[in-house]
Amino acid sequence: MPSPHLADTVGAHREKRADRVALSCCHRSVTYRQLDVLTSALADQLDRLELAPGATVCVPAHKSPETVALLLAVFRRGLVALVPSPDLGVEALARLSRQARAVHLLAVDEQGRLSAEPLPRDETEAAGFAIPDPARTRLLLTTSGSTGTPKIVPVPVDGFTAFADWATHAFDLTADDVALSYAPLNFDLALLDVWTFLRLGAEVVLVGKEQAADAGRLADLVSGRHITFVQGVPMLHRLLAQGPSRPTVRQAVFTGEAMPADLLPSVFAAYPEARFHNVFGCTETNDSFVHEVPRTPGRPERMPIGHPLPGVRALVLAPDGTPLDGPGTGELVVSTPFQTDGYLRTALNDRAFTELDGHTYYRTGDLVTRAPDGLVHLEGRADWQVKVRGIRTNLQEVEAVITTHPDVSEAVVVALPDDQAGARLHARVTRHPAAALTGLGLRSHVGARLPRHAIPSSVHITDQPLPRTSTGKPDRNRIRDDRMKETATA
Repeated sequence: MPSPHLADTVGAHREKRADRVALSCCHRSVTYRQLDVLTSALADQLDRLELAPGATVCVPAHKSPETVALLLAVFRRGLVALVPSPDLGVEALARLSRQARAVHLLAVDEQGRLSAEPLPRDETEAAGFAIPDPARTRLLLTTSGSTGTPKIVPVPVDGFTAFADWATHAFDLTADDVALSYAPLNFDLALLDVWTFLRLGAEVVLVGKEQAADAGRLADLVSGRHITFVQGVPMLHRLLAQGPSRPTVRQAVFTGEAMPADLLPSVFAAYPEARFHNVFGCTETNDSFVHEVPRTPGRPERMPIGHPLPGVRALVLAPDGTPLDGPGTGELVVSTPFQTDGYLRTALNDRAFTELDGHTYYRTGDLVTRAPDGLVHLEGRADWQVKVRGIRTNLQEVEAVITTHPDVSEAVVVALPDDQAGARLHARVTRHPAAALTGLGLRSHVGARLPRHAIPSSVHITDQPLPRTSTGKPDRNRIRDDRMKETATA
């Protein structure tokens, strides 16, 4: 996480970069002088709460300069920040706060006024959850919750420092860069496109929820700003590619999910001067693999996740749990200089982490294939393997085949319970504008390429984008729940 000294580092930019923009949001900008003044004022307001040293506070991740300043004030005062999605329901937010032993729920308005709601303690619910160590972490992130209840992930101080140093070197970042921050503040991508850039004294353009899915509003937000760094899920790059080309972008990073091959030509055209990288990682480990994407003509083959970052150890495990020597397919486990010490809920750690060759590895749950030259391709999730009529079926493989249909823009396949088959497949598909795509035609397309058990038994075709989580990933839980409700009321 941002180190204890990050707030001081950002504050020091007030002297040399006082009038340089630190944060932009909508139609307003905050300079480094203004950011430090606001941070100091909020730190003084925190003092009046008389919090114990190292106490945990909950700061919902509203995407605003004021929330960034509040988090800097929390770091400056030696507190630990639990930073959940602001879209969490009241019950889920209260539950996470109790698990982390947060003592106050904090928020700040546009005038810089702090609101602090005392939170009740519940040691019964907090039992089994470690007490955050402010010497090791100042930031608690949560997983997206797209496949279950969010888990609390402490981000280590030294892990953030090592990651920020790597990213600064790998992407040639300087104080003159301008980052487009698309992901929510509670997502680990903010460690790069917010905190690392502020550490450098560079500018961060914050994309709010209002602009995140609207190409026109996103184009209006970035108009006139000389964006040099763009990091995000494919949807961000698709939206930006609909507007004018952006020759100021010199680094474009793909992350979060696989970049569709048919999107690459328009993205290359949108950033004519950029270098492209595909990065792979998760909240628990931060980035662990990187692949520089060449500008190749024509439709490229599937994109690899690449090679391990410097200092990252990566093993491919056979089904019996033994590491494979050389090429092969199996579960990916990684050990990075940036990874968490473990979930706050300690009972989860034995299953998620494993000791091998004297190092602690995170079990990603991802199936990968390692080529003879060490290049790694992602095959899918181990937990996306389901059995249909007793036959193991890879949901990602079915999705990949669906997206090869020329009328398909994006697709998600989920498994639904079935008394006879064990599971049946349902596909939610977004078609290209004006496409005459039908469920029968799509199922025929899949049937020509995959065995019968892999053909979705139901297909929902729409012109609307896929529903997404707060981190921009397809919301598989919602798609599954919506279909089950439709079936129950049919």
